[in-house]
Amino acid sequence: MPKRRATSETSSDSSIDDIPHKRARTDDEPTSYARDNGKAPEQDSDPEREDDETESEFEAQYGAYIRATYESKRNKKNVFGSVAESGILEGIELKQFMCHQHLNVSFGPQMNFIIGHNGSGKSAVLTAITIALGGKTSSTGRGTGIKSFIREGQSVAEVTLTLKNQGEEAYKPEQYGKSIVINRRFTKEGNGSWKIKTKEGRIISTRRDELTAICDHMNIQIDNPLTVLTQDSARQFLGASSARDKYKFFMRGTQLSQLWEEYTGCHTNLLATERILNQKKKAIPDLKESLEDAKTRVNEAMQARKMAATAKGLVIELAWSHVKAKQSELQTRQEKIVKQERRLAQVDGKLGAAKDNLAKVNELKASLEAEHNAIGTPDDLQSQKREIQMKIRAKNDDIEGFRAEMKGMSREIEAVDAAIKNHLDQIATEEQRLAADTESARREIQNQRNEVEQQQEAARSELEQIRRDIQKNEVSLNQSKQSETSAGRRANDLQLEIRQAEEAIQKCEKAEQDRYAVYGNDIQSVIKQIGESQWYGQTPLGPLGLHVKLLQPDFGPLLRQQLSKQLTSFAITDPRDLPALRRILQSTKNAQTAVHIFSPDIFDYSEGEPPEGVLTVLRTLEFDDPHVLRILINKASIESRVLAHTRLEGQGILRELGQGHAWTKDGFNLVRWSDGGESSVPSSGRQVNPMLLAAAQANVEIEQYIQQKTRCEEERRNLQAELEKLTHQRNTLQRDLQNLKARERTTDERRHRAKMRLDELMTQLNTEDSIQIGVLRDLLGRSQREKEDLVKQATAIAPKGNILNEEKAKLTAERDRIQHELDEFDTTKQAVKDKIVQAAEERARVASEVQHWEKKTADETNKLHEMQAEAERAEMELIRWTSDAQGFGERVETDLSPEVIERKLRSVKDALKDHERRQGATLEEAIAKANKAQDQLTLAARDLKQMNTLYKTLKSSLEARSDRWHQFRKYISVRCKHIFSWHISQRGYYGKVLFDHGKETLELRVQTDDQAATQGRREKDPRSLSGGEKSFATICLLLSLWESMSCPIRCLDEFDVFMDAVNRRISMSMLIDAANSSDRKQYVLITPQDMNNITPGPSVRVQRMSDPERNQVTLSLL
Repeated sequence: MPKRRATSETSSDSSIDDIPHKRARTDDEPTSYARDNGKAPEQDSDPEREDDETESEFEAQYGAYIRATYESKRNKKNVFGSVAESGILEGIELKQFMCHQHLNVSFGPQMNFIIGHNGSGKSAVLTAITIALGGKTSSTGRGTGIKSFIREGQSVAEVTLTLKNQGEEAYKPEQYGKSIVINRRFTKEGNGSWKIKTKEGRIISTRRDELTAICDHMNIQIDNPLTVLTQDSARQFLGASSARDKYKFFMRGTQLSQLWEEYTGCHTNLLATERILNQKKKAIPDLKESLEDAKTRVNEAMQARKMAATAKGLVIELAWSHVKAKQSELQTRQEKIVKQERRLAQVDGKLGAAKDNLAKVNELKASLEAEHNAIGTPDDLQSQKREIQMKIRAKNDDIEGFRAEMKGMSREIEAVDAAIKNHLDQIATEEQRLAADTESARREIQNQRNEVEQQQEAARSELEQIRRDIQKNEVSLNQSKQSETSAGRRANDLQLEIRQAEEAIQKCEKAEQDRYAVYGNDIQSVIKQIGESQWYGQTPLGPLGLHVKLLQPDFGPLLRQQLSKQLTSFAITDPRDLPALRRILQSTKNAQTAVHIFSPDIFDYSEGEPPEGVLTVLRTLEFDDPHVLRILINKASIESRVLAHTRLEGQGILRELGQGHAWTKDGFNLVRWSDGGESSVPSSGRQVNPMLLAAAQANVEIEQYIQQKTRCEEERRNLQAELEKLTHQRNTLQRDLQNLKARERTTDERRHRAKMRLDELMTQLNTEDSIQIGVLRDLLGRSQREKEDLVKQATAIAPKGNILNEEKAKLTAERDRIQHELDEFDTTKQAVKDKIVQAAEERARVASEVQHWEKKTADETNKLHEMQAEAERAEMELIRWTSDAQGFGERVETDLSPEVIERKLRSVKDALKDHERRQGATLEEAIAKANKAQDQLTLAARDLKQMNTLYKTLKSSLEARSDRWHQFRKYISVRCKHIFSWHISQRGYYGKVLFDHGKETLELRVQTDDQAATQGRREKDPRSLSGGEKSFATICLLLSLWESMSCPIRCLDEFDVFMDAVNRRISMSMLIDAANSSDRKQYVLITPQDMNNITPGPSVRVQRMSDPERNQVTLSLL
């Protein structure tokens, strides 16, 4: 049923419920719009006069507040009402309609003026709106039938109207989209059709009922006289209609009359119900009399039963024959018990074998889990790899140092060799040298020698300092590179978290729009196809997560990881339905969705639960379907699966319990067996939909992921800044290292040149005279010894290079080995994990087998117990029957079966029936009739009581609704008075609206400014006003009535035709202000006047109609 909006709409901050009012007074027979207080007709009472008095008190108390609130709202500058998102006109297209061949009009969301000369077809637009929205032809005032709207000379006309359909209150937005296009086509023959389409032209419906539903949903009251007001109806309303007609117009426009008619219908039904209750009350004495007659017949039948004494003997014999038959039955049951005990022993043996097999599988699974734990994590291998790489870099530095040292020693040996050769050459040529330098030249050479020795020492000291600086710089550079690598890895991790948070937000938003989205692809289609298909068993159940609610959200991520497969699965009761359900899932790309086969058995699972203080999966969830609960118990053991925050806490709980399984929030699956063995395996880190078990909290989940994303982005920005700083620091250190190494080479070359220069100076000193030959030979010997020392040093440290290379090769091999392990880590660990999964599946299979044999054992045990119970019952029945038979008489040994004895007894009873026929009826029949009479009386009394209770409830509800209706009428009337008074005052006039609800009249009183000067406060009827004054009063009244309407559309034709310039200017300003300040309302006003004084804007749109084309011809007059 389409929803009904409020009958009236107010812009005041106060509501009806906030204003005190008197208790409702209604009568069982409401007439007109009056309400009675239930007094007798002869009492003197006038409820409508009391209502008028109450309304006067209400107006005196709240009238000033209502007007002040309205004036405050209207006097605010630049305060605009909101634009309607649905229910307003976007445009209309006319084809061959009235005087238009083809016309397109687009409407603004608030104020629309349609102007043009007389005959240009302005009013045709309002008529088309009424026709397109299903209004009555007579309400347009333009024709007697729909055929009269077809343009002359044409056979068909068409009107297409576009309604806005957006926002939260849109009508079927998934079908129509943001606009609803209504097309009405009609012909001269009276045929017509509707097409209700999307904006793209896709037809959704061709039924008038759909249009009615759209109008009801959007609260468009097209036949409401206030919605589309033609110029004729406006003039007639104000100038020619009576006060009672105005009152009816007011009641129809505010829909109060429609609501009262519905209440009147309800009251009529209550009166009919009261008549039915009175009839049922009259039937009670007759039923009581029938019951008394039946009791009398029972007493008479009991007297006739005494004639059965002759059958006593047969009854005794029959009783003991039944005892004998029961003895035979007991012996048969005892033999069956012996066979069942042998069968139970066989089943118990198979159960023991299955349990032994389960123990072996548990042992295998534990060993695989231990192997899995021993593998470790990639982080350990990565740490080892980084450590070895640092050692390799250090070893490379040692090798480079060694090579530099060897090069230095080679250069020194070459220098010594050159010196030795030079010394030998000097000694060979010394004897041939004849000239000698002066003593002053020798002193100059000695001074140069001292200076070069100082330069050589300074270069050596600087070289040592540079090498120390290089070593320190390399350490700082390695640390900077490690910090940069760590920061880069963390930045990548944060980027991954941000992307995962964005994906989670998208999934949450999708789940917020489609509650089935979290369970797979196009699950709505799956559910629809399931509902339309035929099944051997019960209709498939699923997705199972629809029936599960999370009670503790902090365990949500853990349970989503562990139960995602079960929550998205379906369940069937008959295996024959599996192929059909699989086809449906595959057709919607859900081939991976699991399907369970279950038995709809509501079994007791309490024995599998731990003590009350232990938190389990079951105790954190709530189920609305008992079958889903038991499916998850069978598939995931949720009744015994323990939940804990940490691995340490979970292990402690399992140790207290002695055995069991646990899931922890820090990511571990824990197992403890009854023999004391334990297992701890990291849980799978697979991605699951974050809205599983959280669809009802989509907003909370989205907010959490937004906060997580914001936090990660902030941390990543800070980390990026730090990374840039580290990169800059690394680049600086690298440049410094390059500069230091360049300085090292330059300084080493300078030291070498100083040494060569020193050797040259020494040679010059030694060649001064022949006396220096000994000195040269000493220098030669020293150089030779220096060479021997250098060669020894080089020979001594030469193996160090091989050692360093071997150590580097070992480290490289170790690094390659670790890298290989890293490359093979996932494969190796996955292989072990797959074995664990296989072992777990095998364990589940064996556990299922154990469960099967346990169930089988329990079933066979139950059968044995049932047989034993039946044997016990048979034995008890034998004892009881024996006792009962003894009550009939002494034991009678008979070989006759109970059937034979019954036939004999039946013949005796037939004779008894012959006697009873003469008496009228048997005792059983008499008792049955008495019981039936008692049931009829009880049922009638209960129905009467229930209907009486319902009648009182409905009557009380109708009284309350009638009272609320009167409150609505009172509040709307007072608002209408003050808003009319405020609007009429904008022209400097004084006016008021007079309501008389008792007489059902509405009168207007207006005093113009010239009357105030000449006639004082005397008011006059609007019919005596001038044309402009009357039109202005019409606008004021319409604005006050429109404030009481909830329809989003207001249409008015030629409202200013009789207005002078001043009244028209003020009226136009009032209408535009009303449109701007009203919430979600659209105005369409038609005038033949010019609109030069109106400036179009976002809220005001002016449409000018072209001059009419009548194709007129000249008539020839005779």
